Amino acid sequence: MSDIITSALQAIGINELNEMQQASLRANESGRDVILLSPTGSGKTLAFLLPLLKQMKQEYNGIQAMVIAPSRELALQIEEVFRSLKSELRATCCYGGHAFDMEKNALATRPALVVGTPGRILDHINQGSFDPSTIKFLILDEFDKSLELGFQAEMEAVISKLSGIKKRMLLSATKMEEIPAFTKIHHPMSLDFLGNKETLRELTVYKVQSPIKDKLETLQKLVCTIGNQPTLIFCNYRESVERIATYLKKNKLDCKMFHGGMEQVDREKSLFQFRNGTSYLLVSTDLASRGLDIPEIQNVVHYHLPINKESYTHRNGRTARMYAEGNAYIILHGEERLPDFLADETLADFELPEVCAKPQPSEWASIYIGKGKRDKLSKGDIAGFLIKKGELEKEDLGRIEVKEQSSFATVKRSKLNSLLAKIRGEKIKGMKTIFEEAK
Repeated sequence: MSDIITSALQAIGINELNEMQQASLRANESGRDVILLSPTGSGKTLAFLLPLLKQMKQEYNGIQAMVIAPSRELALQIEEVFRSLKSELRATCCYGGHAFDMEKNALATRPALVVGTPGRILDHINQGSFDPSTIKFLILDEFDKSLELGFQAEMEAVISKLSGIKKRMLLSATKMEEIPAFTKIHHPMSLDFLGNKETLRELTVYKVQSPIKDKLETLQKLVCTIGNQPTLIFCNYRESVERIATYLKKNKLDCKMFHGGMEQVDREKSLFQFRNGTSYLLVSTDLASRGLDIPEIQNVVHYHLPINKESYTHRNGRTARMYAEGNAYIILHGEERLPDFLADETLADFELPEVCAKPQPSEWASIYIGKGKRDKLSKGDIAGFLIKKGELEKEDLGRIEVKEQSSFATVKRSKLNSLLAKIRGEKIKGMKTIFEEAK
């Protein structure tokens, strides 16, 4: 293993790559394009970033590589992983809902890597924000999801402008009958880990019968029965996400919601509170079915039946990841029938008790801080501030995430009110800002 790969792994505390990641490193040693098929949660981000890191050159004067991702959350996650590898190469992330001029200024400094969503990258090319001809390496991450979301025209337009590409890599969590010609991938090396033993999961699927067509009361009983376990509830529509979240909150169940119509800061807040254990429940559209960093989910609930086999697979892929056990629950009312693509699925009946107690609230709470990366704020700055000014002990402080324009920190709920009283009006790194509970 090369020195640059060894250093990158040391930076993130990984001693050994999994079989799929090792195969990707070997395949990328060749001059051929690479197609990598592997399930959600198997470590595909490192599988393309490590070879990319090895191939890019420090002295190159221009943008060397581009990663196209279907969602802003996935793009930001890729950028964060790349930065965590602690190389001397810089990355810039571009996505809708972010300040265009800020991105344009960052692109003018010629970072080594550009990560972004198809439409925003195309906007920058059309506006002349950077020279696309200098890019040598192209990564199409979650390519099948990009097609599913209708980004083919944007991707085709972007790729047509990348005249200097020497190497292409396409990643997907599902097989495709054929690779579209616009990708310009020819005679690739194909790595298929979709059926690999290393990624086999221990998933139990249950059928939950709702006595009436409106499933809200059944869902409430189910999540109370499940208890304090991380649970993702999937719906087919944004309006349903909001209706369900409102109902659960009205019944004193702490939950967060996530869908494409929400403001970016609200989406980030919901994901943070679910990731850090502040809330055990996340109600979402299929937007959360893949490409997001949401570890250790115990349960997936299909409130609405998935629209197709791929949707069902990706939803379930959020749990039982890499040897872990997990559960999926399909809620059906009397008039609903399982679709044909689930005909061969083995479903166990899940009986709900007549009465079930509400789970205890989490011992953790989240606080919002109105400064972020653009203000040169780091996790260390936040931890030091909360310990010194807020008089927290280290064990009172949990996960910290720094976003572009804001940050979030996890603290023991028992310390929340006294902490906010102590830091309100204080300056963090010489800056006055907002400190409040993230709700």
